[in-house]
Amino acid sequence: MAETKYIFVTGGVTSSLGKGIIAASLAKLLQARGYKVTIQKLDPYINVDPGTLNPYEHGECYVTDDGAETDLDLGHYERFLNEKTSQANNVTTGRIYQSVIEKERRGEFLGKTVQVIPHITNEIKERIQILGKSGEYDIVITEIGGTVGDIESLPYIESVRQLLWELGDNNAIVVHLTLVPFLSAAGELKTKPTQHSVKTLMESGIKADILVCRTEHELSDDLREKLALFCNVRREAVIQSIDASTIYDVPNFMLGEGLDTVTLKKLNLPDEHHPDLEKWNAFLDRHKNPKHEVTIGLVGKYVELQDSYKSILESFIHAGAENEVRVNVETIHSEYIDEATIKNKISHLDGVLVAPGFGERGIEGKIDTVRYVRENKIPFLGICLGMQMAVIEFARNVLGLKEANSTEMVRDTPHPVIDLMEAQKEITDKGGTMRLGAWKCTLKEHSLARSVYGEATIMERHRHRYEFNDRYKEQIEAAGLKATGLNPDTGLVEVVELPDHPWFVGVQYHPEYKSTVANPHPLFVAFVKAALKYKQEEKSATLA
Repeated sequence: MAETKYIFVTGGVTSSLGKGIIAASLAKLLQARGYKVTIQKLDPYINVDPGTLNPYEHGECYVTDDGAETDLDLGHYERFLNEKTSQANNVTTGRIYQSVIEKERRGEFLGKTVQVIPHITNEIKERIQILGKSGEYDIVITEIGGTVGDIESLPYIESVRQLLWELGDNNAIVVHLTLVPFLSAAGELKTKPTQHSVKTLMESGIKADILVCRTEHELSDDLREKLALFCNVRREAVIQSIDASTIYDVPNFMLGEGLDTVTLKKLNLPDEHHPDLEKWNAFLDRHKNPKHEVTIGLVGKYVELQDSYKSILESFIHAGAENEVRVNVETIHSEYIDEATIKNKISHLDGVLVAPGFGERGIEGKIDTVRYVRENKIPFLGICLGMQMAVIEFARNVLGLKEANSTEMVRDTPHPVIDLMEAQKEITDKGGTMRLGAWKCTLKEHSLARSVYGEATIMERHRHRYEFNDRYKEQIEAAGLKATGLNPDTGLVEVVELPDHPWFVGVQYHPEYKSTVANPHPLFVAFVKAALKYKQEEKSATLA
């Protein structure tokens, strides 16, 4: 018998059904029963990782402590489980082929012809089992990206088929997520797309053990019986996944449907403890029943696609619940901000977050935004590029260095207050070469950042090439913008703040990557609290 059990989550009919949320919800339920669980994502695209993908193409690139640039689903995994993921939790086709080709070049295949079967499939199976063989987990959930039937997914599906056979009965199961669409003209739900999806899966040699049906309407008993009969699953293994008002409802929905119970039964694992979701439900209660409300502007370059800032949006949900505040996030495209429009776009907000990003498009709008919130004392949080924009704005409008800029935007700027990191200057490859992963930061005594974190040394995740130019540090600090967080080894400025402002913080790192349901990030919690205070004080001043 295998020591670790495996659950494979596949999808059919259409993409974007929410495999990641179903995988994370099942993992949460199993974790709440006392099992040690982790989740990994296998992505069928040929990019080595999402690090070089446009945010419009793929949404946010999530970064782990060990510096992996990964799919945004890993963010969901961490937020639900409150457990860190790593390089081993996200694998792409590009990485699989890269590894196999490197082995072939080293002669490891002893002159054999390298083929998809067995060489690619063996590599995939090896990657799937890395986490299981570590001895840390009782259950490993593997989400297969894409849709069953896609050409690019075929090696993964074949690898799963082989593993199901190799691991044996009760050691690995398949959860298949499909769509049961509602045809308004006919006034009924249709099961045929699900039947075809299950048939396609079976043609690849895999039988679904559990069927999770995404639907906008309740599945009737008759319809469940029909799906069970024609998709060759037990009646209790037909699970309804109806639309939820928040993704954080899904674990409770799945609990109500018995997804965890049927999973444990099929894996021949003890079903002794009811899931302990007390803290999870306390968070949900605060989230759904706020006592206050604030509106925070998210100023960014990719606001048309919500997934581009997924971790930031989820961090506001966590911090809002912690403060018993509903955070209404108003997305504002920085490209369309200028001096003529800024008051109309910003003045009504209770706080402003200037978001991360790359390249020169929309930069001046971000700088104008920082100036407005600095001068009008509106709470401000700048993340990565947002922090750099705060430094440039201060240099231009307080120090009088009118042409101050980042060498990312203007290579020959006379005042490069933001410059390419020394370690980056000889690098030509773009993929996986930024400053990535968790790095130490020491916070100065009596600083706002120190009071927010409640500790002197923190570890935060990075994803950047450019940094605060140390040559301007003394000049900028003398004028009032303080560097209150520094990397203890390199001296890299990690945090800047304005002591004479109610709440003005810029951070070079990405705090949003570490916020979870169980541990909302302290910076977001403090920022939301500051926005509420600002709103209440503004209201009092208006009434007075």
